[in-house]
Amino acid sequence: MSSNPTVRDYNKASVLDAVLSEAPLTRNRLIELTRLSQATVSRKVDELRFDGFVVEQGVNAVRRRGRRSTYLDVPGTAGHIVGIALGAQTTCVLVTDLRGREVRHVIVPSLEGGDVATTAEWLVGLIVETSGSAEGPLRQIVAALPGRVRNVAKWSGTSESRKTPTHSVLQNSLEDRLKAPVVLESDASASLRGILKDDASIGNAVLFTLSTVLSFASCTDHEIAQGRTPAFGDLGGVLFSGVGNETLDGLLSIKGLLQFARSRGLDLEAIEALWSQPQEAASRAEVVEAFTTAIVSAVGAVAVTLDPESVYFVGRLSPLVDEVLPEARRRLAQSLPSIPEISVVSQVIGLSVARGAAYAGLALAQSRLRESMLEARREDQSL
Repeated sequence: MSSNPTVRDYNKASVLDAVLSEAPLTRNRLIELTRLSQATVSRKVDELRFDGFVVEQGVNAVRRRGRRSTYLDVPGTAGHIVGIALGAQTTCVLVTDLRGREVRHVIVPSLEGGDVATTAEWLVGLIVETSGSAEGPLRQIVAALPGRVRNVAKWSGTSESRKTPTHSVLQNSLEDRLKAPVVLESDASASLRGILKDDASIGNAVLFTLSTVLSFASCTDHEIAQGRTPAFGDLGGVLFSGVGNETLDGLLSIKGLLQFARSRGLDLEAIEALWSQPQEAASRAEVVEAFTTAIVSAVGAVAVTLDPESVYFVGRLSPLVDEVLPEARRRLAQSLPSIPEISVVSQVIGLSVARGAAYAGLALAQSRLRESMLEARREDQSL
C-alpha cells in the first residue's frame, strides 16, 4: 500500500489553508477559493470541525434560495502565535490567534544590562503573562531583533557584540521553556513583512530601519530575501556614507548620528532634540548635510545593485529622513537614470515590528499544520 498522501488529503489541506487565510467565510467562498466541489468542501469542513480547526458561527445576511449559509471560522482553541519585537529600548509581545487576530499585546521598556540567559528568562515571563488569555497550544514564536540577528549578544549593536554568535542561546532557551518552535529574524525583515501584508502589489523593495542600529531588508517578487551567511544585509558596517571615513551605520543609526552630532558641537541629550529643539544653526546644518549624503549613498547602493521599485525608511530617525528626502531625491535624480519610489513609513514603535513577526509566525504555523496533516497519512499507512 502506498504511503503517499492521497488527493483527498491534499483537498483537506487546501480547505484548511483557505480557512486560515480568510476566515470567517462562507462555504460558497470556500468553494471559490479552493475550486473544489460543494460535496468535497462539505466533507472536508466536517473533518476539520472534528479536528478542532473549524467552527460554524453566524448566518450570511445575504438571502439566497435554499438554506442560508453559515460562516466558518477558526476557533481560539486551535492555537495561538507570539510575535516579539525585542528592541534596545522597547520590547513588544503580541499574541494572535491562528487567523492573525490580536488576543493581547504589551509594550514595556527592554531589560537593561542583562546577559542573553537573563534576557531569555525575562522574555519567557513576559510571553507567559501576555499569553494568559490565549487558548489552545502555542504553535510558533518569531522574535525580531535589531541589527544582524545571527550575531546579536546584548542587542547593543556594537561591533564587539557581533563577534559572539549567541542567537542560539536565546532561541534554545525560549524553545525549552515554552515548548514551541522559535525563529529569530531582523527587525527590518519584520517591518517589511508588515508592509507586504498591507500591500499585495509590492514586488521588489528594500527597507532601512534607522534606529539604535541600522538594519536592512529586501524582498523579491513579494518574498523576503534570505541570505546564506550572517553577512547578508549588513550594509551599514561595510559601506561608506560618502562623508569622510564614516560608514552608513555611523550616520544612519541613532548611536552613530548622536556621536557625529556631538563631535560637531551639538550637545544632544537624545537624538530627537536634533529636530524637536532649536540648535546652533551651522553645526546642525553640517549634521543634516552629512545625514542627507548618507541617505543618498544608501539608496544609490541598493538602486544600482537590487533595482527595487520602492525604498522604505522606518525607525526613530524617520522625522529627519522626512526633512531631507526632497534634497536626497534631487541628488539621486542627478546621478541615476531613474530612482525608486522613496517613502517614510509611519509605524507604532514596537507594535508594528511585532505584527510583522507574528505574520511570519502565522505563515510558519500554517505550513507546519499542512505538512503534519499530510504526514499523518504517511504514518497511518505505514502502520
